[in-house]
Amino acid sequence: MTNGYRITASTGIHKGDRDYQQDQVNLFSHVRVPGCMLGIVADGMGGRSGGRKASDQVMMTAKQLFERYAPDTDDAVAMLKQLVEEAHTVIKLTAISAEQEPHSTLAAFLINPGGDCHWVHAGDSRIYHFRGAKLVKRTTDHSYVQTLVDKGELTEEEANVHPQSNILMGCLGTEEVPPVSQHYIPQLGPGDSLIACSDGVWHYFSPSEMGSALSMLSPREATEFLIQKARSRAHGGGDNLSLVIVKLEALA
Repeated sequence: MTNGYRITASTGIHKGDRDYQQDQVNLFSHVRVPGCMLGIVADGMGGRSGGRKASDQVMMTAKQLFERYAPDTDDAVAMLKQLVEEAHTVIKLTAISAEQEPHSTLAAFLINPGGDCHWVHAGDSRIYHFRGAKLVKRTTDHSYVQTLVDKGELTEEEANVHPQSNILMGCLGTEEVPPVSQHYIPQLGPGDSLIACSDGVWHYFSPSEMGSALSMLSPREATEFLIQKARSRAHGGGDNLSLVIVKLEALA
């Protein structure tokens, strides 16, 4: 509890209609610093063992770096960049012993005790920042269809149903250096919420639907609602789903 607001949060994960779970999600609270937290989603790819190994490595790397992070003296931007680069390196090393190529997306937001927030992502797992039900900002996917949207050749809606919407232009574990896209929110306040989620979740919602759910429901209720609704909209063809929601509420 800090700055006249309290933080509520929830994580959720479901294997959808897949045979096995390759997503991972976590919300780490800092061991030494109250009010400091790291929410992170990793969507693993590369077969049963490959994808899970990759998302596991992202979580292990995040936990280690976050435990060492000191909000008062360390650079959050540098730490999140290091998270992407180190996880990428570790995944590439595990690939030597894996029978399939392990890759993973990464979407992580770091909230400092003062209420400022930094985020980083690589791939097509997303982070959204809502104020009330209104979308303030979201990440831009590192995907093939996003390049077509950027060129004006597709709309967001068309990109969502494009047959090649799952092709990534960058993620962790590939030969290429992963993209590192970062964003800074100087001050979060009451009414703000953040959600990081894999494409198995965001694929089924418009930003306005997501914003309504986050503003009207508690993080736990919103998590359950979004998973349930995405499952029904997938009609038996749904991907793994993972999400982490953090909501700031005014003190009564």
